[in-house]
Amino acid sequence: MAGTEDVRRMLAGIREGKSGEWDRLFEFVYQDLRRIARHQLRGLRTETLGTTAIVNEAYLRLVGTGAPWEDRSHFFAVASRAMRQILVSNARKKLTLKRGEGANAVQLQDNHAAPDAQVLEVLELDEALTKLASLDERLARVVELRFFGDLSIEETAGVLGVTERTVRRDWRKARSFLHDCLRDH
Repeated sequence: MAGTEDVRRMLAGIREGKSGEWDRLFEFVYQDLRRIARHQLRGLRTETLGTTAIVNEAYLRLVGTGAPWEDRSHFFAVASRAMRQILVSNARKKLTLKRGEGANAVQLQDNHAAPDAQVLEVLELDEALTKLASLDERLARVVELRFFGDLSIEETAGVLGVTERTVRRDWRKARSFLHDCLRDH
């Protein structure tokens, strides 16, 4: 992963309005963002959305936010959330097209479920996470950071400002809740 101090310095430069800092930051963290995108896409291969597309779309969304991030972990947490939103938006679009306009089928890499099952799975997970967030926002953030962002226990604790023990406990609770929600679908 990109160095903590380097990212913090670039983020400070962006907040100060230094020319070219966004491009420097993007180049510096690009491989990390690709790793996160690959992590989120595991098991899915779509004709319209791949690792590069997700990273580029996330970059465009992040540029418009004005860089309110304090450090590397916070930046990657926000980037992970943006990537999750991109995946969910893409899944909704595919489902809408499939129902009304004959969208192309989602291609699966490693399992042989029906193409629509993968799209529905993304939407069901998003629905379960939304439900979890309404009950306990921190539990939902832990899932977002650990699962979608591929952040470690330590990094997640840093972003949330809690102990590693709390993150481990929240991670167990959140997984249990999501398992129950998704099992019921």
